Amino acid sequence: MNNKAQFFPYKDEIARHSFPYITISLIALNIIIFFWSLTNFESVINTFGFVPAAASILTIFTSMFLHGGFDHILGNMLYLWIFGDNVEDKFGKFFFIIFYLLAGIAATFTHWFTNIGSAIPAIGASGAISGVLGSYVVLFPKARIHTIGRFGLTTVSAWMMIGLWFLIQLLLGSASLFGGQGSGIAFWAHVGGFVFGFVVTLALKVSGIVKVEGKK
Repeated sequence: MNNKAQFFPYKDEIARHSFPYITISLIALNIIIFFWSLTNFESVINTFGFVPAAASILTIFTSMFLHGGFDHILGNMLYLWIFGDNVEDKFGKFFFIIFYLLAGIAATFTHWFTNIGSAIPAIGASGAISGVLGSYVVLFPKARIHTIGRFGLTTVSAWMMIGLWFLIQLLLGSASLFGGQGSGIAFWAHVGGFVFGFVVTLALKVSGIVKVEGKK
């Protein structure tokens, strides 16, 4: 996840009821693949990154597990650890992994749609993790998130932190469509993943398939 936000989270206060096997497995897999990619980084990125101008089904999936550097993977895995375990707890193991992959696909499709002619490989788990954020803010809007911000350590609600993060992605993504300077960050992938996670979880909440409990 990029750091263009007022708050950078380091933990939440939502108790989980089961061990987050899927979240931990995803983190481990991402880390293993990252270190493997360093053996021939440029070739791996060009082969398995998602290139909008030459899109393929394979790279839709492989690009989700590649990262551009240590700061990239550390930021993404921190967000996945903080927010993924609780969403996994609510969804269950099987549905959570399906949800995660579908959020990544939605994010990649959104990036493709807004960058159809681009020959630059897009990589990273942030699109899928954005889906997790969208889900989390529906399930736990009042959760207390401990963050590091411009004014030091502070605690904010999930809807405030994640809402501000999403607004920044939307604004910077919109700017990129109207000639804004490129940053190398796939803001529209974040937007697409988030909207997918938010809408799917809201539908599950309204239908009663996923129960939303009070703050713990």
